[in-house]
Amino acid sequence: MINSRAGQLAEPKDLIDIDALLNNYYTIEPDNGDPSQLVIFGTSGHRGSANKGTFNQWHILAIAQAVADYRKSQSITGPCFIGKDSHALSDPALKTVLEVFAANQINSIIAVDWGYTPTPTISHAIIRYNQKNSNLADGIVITPSHNPPEDGGIKYNAINGGPADTAVTSAIEARANELLKNNLAGVKRLTLSKAMSSGFIHTKEYEADYIDDLTNIIDFDVITGENLNIGVDPLGGAGISYWSRIAERYKLNLNIVNDKIDPTFSFMYLDHDSVIRMDCSSADAMTGLLQLKDKFDLAFGNDTDFDRHGIVTPAGLMKPNAYLATCVNYLFKHRPNWNNHCLIGKTLVTSSIVDRIATNLQRTLLEFPVGFKWYGEGLFNGTIGFACEESAGASFLRKNSQVWSTDKDGIILCLLAAEMTARMGKNPQQQYEELERQFGQSYYGRIQASASFLERQKLAKLDASQLTTDSLAGEIIEQCLTKAPANDAPIGGLKVVTKNGWFAARPSGTEDAYKIYAESFISEEHLLQIQQEAQQLVTKAIN
Repeated sequence: MINSRAGQLAEPKDLIDIDALLNNYYTIEPDNGDPSQLVIFGTSGHRGSANKGTFNQWHILAIAQAVADYRKSQSITGPCFIGKDSHALSDPALKTVLEVFAANQINSIIAVDWGYTPTPTISHAIIRYNQKNSNLADGIVITPSHNPPEDGGIKYNAINGGPADTAVTSAIEARANELLKNNLAGVKRLTLSKAMSSGFIHTKEYEADYIDDLTNIIDFDVITGENLNIGVDPLGGAGISYWSRIAERYKLNLNIVNDKIDPTFSFMYLDHDSVIRMDCSSADAMTGLLQLKDKFDLAFGNDTDFDRHGIVTPAGLMKPNAYLATCVNYLFKHRPNWNNHCLIGKTLVTSSIVDRIATNLQRTLLEFPVGFKWYGEGLFNGTIGFACEESAGASFLRKNSQVWSTDKDGIILCLLAAEMTARMGKNPQQQYEELERQFGQSYYGRIQASASFLERQKLAKLDASQLTTDSLAGEIIEQCLTKAPANDAPIGGLKVVTKNGWFAARPSGTEDAYKIYAESFISEEHLLQIQQEAQQLVTKAIN
């Protein structure tokens, strides 16, 4: 249900108390007897809030030492590239990591002047370093993505530049929780001042390497040739300085409509549930940019760590699945140096219109569990040309078919929208409408329902045998998946497929809720029927 305040500018009553939040980060110790307060690596690292005892100094001390121990066990001796976003908890978490890493004699590389660093920049930096050096590097990204201002997050990126796989994160999680339960015995740590003078902390001007390299993945000559009028809202995120430098470097007619940085995110418009959430795929959160859509040929926004994209045309905010489908169709027709065997990767909950486009392109499509970590190796070795997930996240190869990033990159996805608009003479929304006329109209939706920690655990372990029906919304069930077809990895839930529709149910990794993704190629009414029946099936299974 959409809250009556959705899409309204945040008011003082909506803003968090930054001082109280930071105090709680340092003073609240997690309860080892409460499973929800332990370290939990979900699809993209550990997330939580200092106010709830789920993202506090103890957690970061334990995670940092666990990463240090893992690096040692794997003989990873290169530097660790570390980035943070503009959430209030990201700065203290970064300093905590540095205290532990310096004590463990790990060379850490952070942004100059304690600046912000987008997630894709860290992936790009790891890959570029490892292409030239034998002492391999890895990375840490400190961000809860688009989550509310009171949240914090931290994830570990492997030597391939992407989010670490499940085996690695499980080992880090287990070691971190062992340290928590032993009251941090085994954690090495220096004071921040000693860490800063230890010789193990270095700074890097991340922007230059990343921005200069963009010419190898985006065709800027096409964009500048059309002189597109582009608007950008960084939503107060980590890449706010990048857009102005990109515009200057590549001579783009690009206008930043909001240059505010504020850890309360007081400039945001409330999301569907009246929560401040920097979700560039939400029309409610993107209200500020949408009010200006008629001033630009094309506009876009990013979430707080810039791994996601939101594409705005004069018709409004594109649905993430619609834009991703358009990208697939465009890229595989306009990257002549890509290998003919280059594959398409998508998550199980991404629109099936991508499947239909892949078939038309005669390209193999791989369907993975939710989480970008599953694409790391494929992007790294160039076998996957384009990888995407339904929540407005994607990355793709350079023009020469070599790896660019193995993590989501919201910057290149926004720039690609400009490239395809300039080359095709039609914006991505117009191009998608042509695809729907060819492949059928997609009715896609995601609903969320409350679920306790134990109910979420039950859902994650749901078995197909627990289904008590062989039909869904009037159609025979053709597939019932608990493992992904691409790699046979558990999907952490259930996907049920019929001829003209499907649903997938998964527990949230960060909230007391579960999510049901569903799609119909028949009608909006059919989609609603799928969602209703799916919710009934899930409720019965977890209770």
